[in-house]
Amino acid sequence: MNDFSDLLKADNNQPARSIRIVDAQGLESWLGSQPERVRALAAAQKFRGKAHEFAILPGEEAADWSVVAGVASAAKLGPWCLARLAEALPEGAYRLAEGAAGAAMLGWLTAQYRFDRYRREENGSGARVLLTAEVAQIDAAARLAEAVALVRDLVNTPAADMGPAELEAATRKVAERFEADCKVTKGDALEHGFPMIHAVGKAADKRFAPRLIELRWGDPGHPKVAVVGKGICFDSGGLDIKPSSAMRLMKKDMGGAAHALALAQLVMGARLPVRLHPLIPAAENAVSGNAFRPGDILRSRKGLTVEIGNTDAEGRLVLGDALALAGEDKPDLIIDYATLTGAARVAVGPDLPALFANDEALAAEMDAAGTAVDDPTWRLPLWDGYAEMLKSDVADINNAGEGGFAGAITAALFLKRFVPDAVPWVHLDTFAWRPASRPGRPKGGEALGLRAAFHMLQARYGRKK
Repeated sequence: MNDFSDLLKADNNQPARSIRIVDAQGLESWLGSQPERVRALAAAQKFRGKAHEFAILPGEEAADWSVVAGVASAAKLGPWCLARLAEALPEGAYRLAEGAAGAAMLGWLTAQYRFDRYRREENGSGARVLLTAEVAQIDAAARLAEAVALVRDLVNTPAADMGPAELEAATRKVAERFEADCKVTKGDALEHGFPMIHAVGKAADKRFAPRLIELRWGDPGHPKVAVVGKGICFDSGGLDIKPSSAMRLMKKDMGGAAHALALAQLVMGARLPVRLHPLIPAAENAVSGNAFRPGDILRSRKGLTVEIGNTDAEGRLVLGDALALAGEDKPDLIIDYATLTGAARVAVGPDLPALFANDEALAAEMDAAGTAVDDPTWRLPLWDGYAEMLKSDVADINNAGEGGFAGAITAALFLKRFVPDAVPWVHLDTFAWRPASRPGRPKGGEALGLRAAFHMLQARYGRKK
């Protein structure tokens, strides 16, 4: 568990090292104001004022030193501007020489995230504490960092220790913290009420039995917001089994569920005036004698029949049942997260969640929110012309598109069939993984599109913190 509560503190003139912020445009002016020994030491450390560069500078006394840090723009700090410092500086207290950290508080915190459940750090460093006069922003920054860490922790945990039962336990923990109601449907009730979730998960060992996990929080009179997250805790591909190279990272196939739970935590922590309904269909897509087969026809909660063209297109099946339930409440909007298609990664790479929406205003709100908080998404078309790729000769719809074209779009179109036409809906096909480290963002599980959705909800429902 990562505790960020003591990494940001009110600045009451405690002893602390000073951090001077400089960008490439202001470097020459700053160097010109420094004594020769400072210029020489900055040059020796090859400091050029570029983003994520820093140099240690001498003070007047033998033990005194300060830091100069390069950023893209000294006028406006982004979330990751101070992250490299928080990773690399010695433990201790620091403050900016002038200006406010603002959004950069987040990177200061997330840079100190550690996933150490399975190993012991031999020479782990102590905390780097940032002192700030922006006292009112400390709690909000810590809540954001905690939500990011929750996604990372859940995704990084191996499938043997993060099955449907453990995902349920993590959800109950969040529910208890915010006094939310938690309901879990499994066994016979799951088979009858959510047949596609049951079909996907029935081949797993009973310890990894499938279930639908729901939370309810907030005043029933407030606008209803449903958040759905794909919770495939491990995906073998089923009988259409994946090659080993594609299976290696399938512990992260519950990344959508991790995002949904983290977004719920943010909404409840900020006490937004909404009636929140998070739904997590949790299952393992395993192989055994009772696994669902290519060619099977499943009946969904909505009543649509689904021909199985590929058992490795299972995420859209569990989401279909969950989205159907979400729509029965006639919510104000539905958000879903899913590590759904490799096609989305081919289209937009690992950093950008592909965004689909049935509502232009909602899509514009998400785009603006992602830009505002540096958590971008990229909209792809919900192109109805491709719906014919999902046609079936024997059922209402096929779960796998023909020909391999537009895989992310056809997956989104499949989900659209389970969402009421009148309900604004946004679908985020996210990777939930960072293949290479960046400042404040280590390799491994990652929250992508989480802060964008939260900012959108804050803007829409009018309680910004």
